[in-house]
Amino acid sequence: MLSRKISINHILKQIENKRVLMRVDFNVPLKDGAIKDPTRIKGALPSIKKILECNPKGLVLMSHLGRPDGNRVEKHSLKPLVPKLEELLGTKVTFLNDCVGKEVQETVQQGRNGQIFLLENLRFHPEEEGKYKDSQGNKIKADKKKVAEFRKELTSLGELYVNDAFGTAHRAHSSMVGIDHKIRASGYLLKKELDYFGKALENPNRPFLVILGGAKVKDKIQLIDNLIDKVDEMIIGGGMAFTFLKRMHNINIGKSLFDEEGYKIVDKLIQKAKDKGVKLHLPVDFLCGNALDNNADTKVFDLKSGIPDGWWGLDAGPQTMQFNAEAVSRANTIVWNGPQGMFEIPKFKQGSSDLLNKVVNRTQKGSISIIGGGDTVNLVGSEKASDKVSHVSTGGGASLELLEGKELPGVAYLTDIDQL
Repeated sequence: MLSRKISINHILKQIENKRVLMRVDFNVPLKDGAIKDPTRIKGALPSIKKILECNPKGLVLMSHLGRPDGNRVEKHSLKPLVPKLEELLGTKVTFLNDCVGKEVQETVQQGRNGQIFLLENLRFHPEEEGKYKDSQGNKIKADKKKVAEFRKELTSLGELYVNDAFGTAHRAHSSMVGIDHKIRASGYLLKKELDYFGKALENPNRPFLVILGGAKVKDKIQLIDNLIDKVDEMIIGGGMAFTFLKRMHNINIGKSLFDEEGYKIVDKLIQKAKDKGVKLHLPVDFLCGNALDNNADTKVFDLKSGIPDGWWGLDAGPQTMQFNAEAVSRANTIVWNGPQGMFEIPKFKQGSSDLLNKVVNRTQKGSISIIGGGDTVNLVGSEKASDKVSHVSTGGGASLELLEGKELPGVAYLTDIDQL
């Protein structure tokens, strides 16, 4: 399914003298109007540059930034992005103060050949997300007729549609599923995401290992359930491991995270893994702290001792790290979503750092490694390892939903290759 959609490469000959409307993900962190991290802008550059090489009539870029909830909130304006975009592209970018309306229409229509436009934040309009917050903070649905009109106006800004916003591919927003052009192609960033996840989920090189972390079992039930059908081995670490361990071994887990809702489903997941022949790896020992900071006293406890009251399980212990390393050394496909401990605190970072080193080593030997989820992506960035794994996903929520087996509306909406 993921590999059957058209990309920019399929439409290169059609771009000349056509206006291209492109959905990008420029949702970058800003501080006092300055860009803190331009990674998402840089991610769209290959697609933008390729379109410009093909001599389009114009290129209209549209994005959201932050959560203005259908209201015009100046701190979420895309205007501060223009200087960086111009610097990266080496050409002028025309910023428009809205994304729809008569003035926008006329400026785009009258644009010179090859002109690049950046529209104002799509989410300043309730019609983008289909809802908004009023002055009291109540969520209110957008008017259906206005949503249809908004989509029609966006559609009229281009003749071809390219979507390169993987980060919002799981959202059925107007700019993702409401652009009424026959040609709806993925950009290179979106294609790269789909290619990597498609290969892992539909045709992996085996053994296939998934590494999961995070706090709550109930948030990952669908993820675990879907992946048990696909993988050969699964490492479950991080805070949610303690809910499994309490259910399986009835051990004391001290002040470690415990998920009461998730606890009820642990037996079912373990049984499914047994039935499918999936090797489940859970911690056998834990590095614990008596406080949630870097001044904490630390001790290693195991399944036999349990974790005493007043202590948190905050990282993998040495034996667990060894077992995890062995699992990685066998894998030819590795998908990692969720760190192994509270890596933000240096004392409790080693389990995640060590595992990342093993994944990097395995990647150098030819395995495919995919990193997804905000915390894991941050870990990889902090260890300067982003270019040492096969792929670092740009979409936390979107990658999670793919791994859960869900269809992404923004991907489903793209034109199928056989429709060309």
